[in-house]
Amino acid sequence: MMKIKLHLRSWIVGLVMVMTVIGGLILLGHITEGGLIYRDGKPLKIGATYMTLNNPFFNVIDEEARQVIEAHGDQLISLDPALNLEKQKEQIHYLIEQGVSALIINPVDFNGLSEELQEAREAKIPVIMVDTNVEDEELVRYSLMSDNYDAGVQCAQDMMKRKESARIVLLQHSTAYSAVQRIQGFTDTIQGHPQYQIVERIECEGQLEIAMPEMDAFLNRNVPFDVVMALNDPSAMGALGAMQDQHRLDGVLVYGVDGTPEIKALIRDHIMTATVSQSPITMGKDAAEVIYRILAGEDDSGEVLIPVTLINEQNINQFNLEGWQ
Repeated sequence: MMKIKLHLRSWIVGLVMVMTVIGGLILLGHITEGGLIYRDGKPLKIGATYMTLNNPFFNVIDEEARQVIEAHGDQLISLDPALNLEKQKEQIHYLIEQGVSALIINPVDFNGLSEELQEAREAKIPVIMVDTNVEDEELVRYSLMSDNYDAGVQCAQDMMKRKESARIVLLQHSTAYSAVQRIQGFTDTIQGHPQYQIVERIECEGQLEIAMPEMDAFLNRNVPFDVVMALNDPSAMGALGAMQDQHRLDGVLVYGVDGTPEIKALIRDHIMTATVSQSPITMGKDAAEVIYRILAGEDDSGEVLIPVTLINEQNINQFNLEGWQ
């Protein structure tokens, strides 16, 4: 147990450090002009703002979009509001003032950007939403997201196969529509089955460093539970770390959503129960390609749901443990 604990703790500490460094590099590096091929003496500017770059999922989206955009000789300006809605609003204003030709947005709050989206529309700047959509869908040209509701459904179905009854802790992020949909898919699936009870809902913003102390505080209350359903893999890892610190992991099923390399390794090692894989590679690449179709005058609009797949010990060998889908 001590070896496993130290292994997991070192992963968690290392992951936080890597995410912080990568986020800083992205924020600084994407506004440089070195290596760009100029079109008519000037590259197009594409703007991007994600709810946080303290999450490897969004870093992968950004990197895939950047590769496509720079291959066209253009420039991606990527900004990190660090889960601050007011900061994201300021970033969108800034990007519009910079004369971007399109915006890639992952909203901090799904109903908090109405004025900014309207401003982009008036400036004739197409908005591409990634990972989650917003309340004002008519202000968005294109949305690319995983089937988040089905991710929650698949986690619940897997749990119900393993347990005839359960006491469940939910780790949630109530201002992110994608997270809301995952938890809703889970709770809708167990609805009508009173043997599956929600004993706690913990707000953690999908962040490992918030989920861990919040889960630790919950454990100190000694409320019986045997399932954790986390909105994403970083929050699931935070819960795992807290439970191992208090020797409370045995017999607990832990679910996440993302399919991160770290979580897949934990599933292989029988520490984590399951995750539902997303494909940030597909999401980032497709977002950039949609932008160029729109800029070329094609009538691309709508919403695309990318299918998701549950990963557990039964199919883990079908997946690449070193990278994302």
